[in-house]
Amino acid sequence: MTAVEFSTQVALLRPTLRTFTRRFTNDRDEGLDLVQDTILKALTYRDKFREDTNLKGWLFTIMRNTYINNYRKNQRAKTSHDDTKELYFLNVEDTHTFNRPEGSVEFKEVWKNVNQLKEELLVPFKMHTSGYKYHEIAEHLNIPIGTVKNRIFHARKEIQKKLTGYQ
Repeated sequence: MTAVEFSTQVALLRPTLRTFTRRFTNDRDEGLDLVQDTILKALTYRDKFREDTNLKGWLFTIMRNTYINNYRKNQRAKTSHDDTKELYFLNVEDTHTFNRPEGSVEFKEVWKNVNQLKEELLVPFKMHTSGYKYHEIAEHLNIPIGTVKNRIFHARKEIQKKLTGYQ
């Protein structure tokens, strides 16, 4: 397929791509940006397209991956969407972190209370907060999964009782 044929085929699929953006967003402008990014990437990486590949499917995959990458980038940046006329809230400092001095004290207080838990509650709770799944904790400790969930629940309740001053 020549470059002109490829560009023509991509241009003919533009309305289909626009419809496909509704799976990701209802915002018209964001959808148009997504279509534009998809077409730009398709034209840029035309040499990666194989003749025996479904062009529409290939474009849909590019669009999906572009949306996911943009979403992840926005999550990492932790920027908020500002709808005000003068973009008043753009780049406002996030005050919900442990970076403040009192946040550091709160963080230490929470973990002091966590470490005061009974050993049978502490181990499953710490494993869960470290990212282990319930079934992984159950296998590691050789206890039923219901017991793991119960111990984590009770650990949370005990910590909440000790931290009533911070609520």
